[in-house]
Amino acid sequence: MSEQPDNIQSNQDTATEPKPTGFGVIADFVRHLPNTPGVYRMLDAQDTVLYVGKARNLKRRVSNYARHGNQSNRILRMIHLTASMECVNTATETEALLLEANLIKRLKPRFNVLLRDDKSFPYIVIGKDHPAPQIAKHRGARKRDAKYYGPFASAGAVNKTIHTLEKAFLLRTCTDSMYDSRTRPCLQYQIKRCSGPCTGEISLPDYAELVQQAHQFLSGRSQDLQKEMADQMQVASDELDFERAAILRDRIAALTQIQSHQGINPQSLQEADIFACHQQGGQTCIQVFFFRTGQNWGNRAYFPRADKSLDEVDILSPFLVQFYDNKPIPRQILVSHDLPEQDLISEALTSRSEFKVQLLKPRRGEKKELVEQALTNAREALGRRLAETASQQKLLQGLADILDLPTPPNRIEVYDNSHIQGTNAVGGMIVAGPEGFMKNQYRKFNIKSDSITPGDDYGMMREVMTRRFSRLLKENGPRPNQQSEETNPDLSPANDAPPWPDLLLIDGGLGQLNAVKETLAELGIEDVPLVGVAKGPDRDAGREKFFMPGRDSFMLPLRDPVLYYIQRLRDEAHRYAIGSHRTRRSNQISKTGLDDIPGIGPARKRALLHHFGTAKAVTNAALSDLLAVEGISDQMARTIHAFFQND
Repeated sequence: MSEQPDNIQSNQDTATEPKPTGFGVIADFVRHLPNTPGVYRMLDAQDTVLYVGKARNLKRRVSNYARHGNQSNRILRMIHLTASMECVNTATETEALLLEANLIKRLKPRFNVLLRDDKSFPYIVIGKDHPAPQIAKHRGARKRDAKYYGPFASAGAVNKTIHTLEKAFLLRTCTDSMYDSRTRPCLQYQIKRCSGPCTGEISLPDYAELVQQAHQFLSGRSQDLQKEMADQMQVASDELDFERAAILRDRIAALTQIQSHQGINPQSLQEADIFACHQQGGQTCIQVFFFRTGQNWGNRAYFPRADKSLDEVDILSPFLVQFYDNKPIPRQILVSHDLPEQDLISEALTSRSEFKVQLLKPRRGEKKELVEQALTNAREALGRRLAETASQQKLLQGLADILDLPTPPNRIEVYDNSHIQGTNAVGGMIVAGPEGFMKNQYRKFNIKSDSITPGDDYGMMREVMTRRFSRLLKENGPRPNQQSEETNPDLSPANDAPPWPDLLLIDGGLGQLNAVKETLAELGIEDVPLVGVAKGPDRDAGREKFFMPGRDSFMLPLRDPVLYYIQRLRDEAHRYAIGSHRTRRSNQISKTGLDDIPGIGPARKRALLHHFGTAKAVTNAALSDLLAVEGISDQMARTIHAFFQND
């Protein structure tokens, strides 16, 4: 739902004087609010959204914030920071709930419950856009004309299921281009994991029957399918067609293997998601189990960012609505706690589906046992996380002690370059913090400057630092001197590290360190701690030498845990930089001279290569030969000819 200008109300003060904050601002805003459903936003003096909430009655709900009594410490902090408010009217409370979830995911207000890991789930897809449909793994937008099954909790679960489905239904997994180019059956056919439609080993109608059986199985009708196949096997055996009977026997065995490896396979649950929430040590874990077609398709643990004063119910309700913002909704959702807005959430999810969504906490039977098992998994996952966090905090404290940092770093950036004799040079930046590596913060820098001599590591590092910190200054301003309550890391948005690093680790010696120091000084940045990590003699791990500005070089004891931690950081940066370099190099190798011609896209490039065979043949082609290519107009043929003849 989009916001309309005519139903947005704001009391933002445009004066240059400091904006007033607190109870008075909210009380003034309440006077202009209607008694209708809607969504309100609380903003600080910098117009950063602090909190997004929904209400059945905006005036009544927001007026609670204008009262001084019975407010928790969290609410009091939020009120004292509030300098302005905005609201959006909606037709119903259900619309308000859905809009609230959308705004929370987009704006990431620090006082809301935030879903941390929003990584997309993998699916099994069977196409509808080909005479012989392909079965494959899919992740991302579902734009293809195909049938999608999922979600699965991990790519490994999808791969394992597809691997077994190949044996059961003999569907092809090759790409359409490979299918079109086959002249004889591939290895998949030889090892009885494909029926070979590409070369006519099976007719298209018979292959379509296999596809239909796969749909039947993935839709939950596996028992009926196995019975049909068992009957067919018996008929083949009675007719002494033992070869076909053996094929059906192997397919039945494959189907049985899929079901036996699914973990918990409930008898009373065909399509449902289970959410179990557990709190400990100021943190929360929500364990999600996915059941489709009566089978367990895996589970995933989430650790939402939320204020420590919120209990499990306060966290689970908003988490549910945010979770299904971009995911398919099952017919049934089981939860570990009674939710106060259970009916409202069910109604909101139903409005986004083509069927009624049932949300409930089971009281007895198999469903209750499944929820209890999910709760046990949540408890164990949170215990492991707390142990890892404690260990990580000790390492960061040890790192701060060794490097003379004022506090343990919340954001560590590690830089490394990768190239082969200066070609396809790439700079890599990895980020780590109290919760380990933050892979969504990784960045790669393709070295672009023509003034850098190939192989000049110092020049590459200067370019990486210039691009990284010029943008950081532009987007976030100067580095803050110290943390204030407003930048409390406990209240930072989920998955968002502080924008400014507390420590830079440079993979290199004194030369690289000085290059970085000079580059940052030119940008006016002189307060970021810098450390150069030089490899030891013969590149032996454990004999690294460390360089810091204004301090003599030093080494750490061989078995120091902090040394192991720094080695992990450096190795991760090295891995990321090398991977980025290899990707760039492989793209360069596969690139032809045709890619640089204006107006040449994939279709025309394919037509030219099909006609001439190689890109080199295109460069030497006469104009008359180019005119003979299907899909190449007279003007385009002249453009191509002129490009290679430097005319």
